[in-house]
Amino acid sequence: MTFGESIKTCFTKYADFTGRATRSEYWWWFLFLVLGNLAAGLISETVNGLFSLATILPTVAVGCRRLHDIDKSGWWQLLNFLPIIGWLVLLYWALQEGREPNRF
Repeated sequence: MTFGESIKTCFTKYADFTGRATRSEYWWWFLFLVLGNLAAGLISETVNGLFSLATILPTVAVGCRRLHDIDKSGWWQLLNFLPIIGWLVLLYWALQEGREPNRF
């Protein structure tokens, strides 16, 4: 999946928490978020806040679909609320290849 396809897919599946997201889809989306936040931050704090607000739901949705791809529940994203260890576990899982067979 390319950078543009990933962005299109994530906005098309804006609030779709079902299905699976490949590693490339997830990481291209992550790169888009980083670049978008940098660009919006250079413009103004208000634009940056609006960009973040507009992308929070698709970010959670693609994270959920990415966890589905490795045969984990999307609820595991709640680990983000644990300091340090939570996001390290999620980072490790996000780097893994998808699993077959898969219940999602």
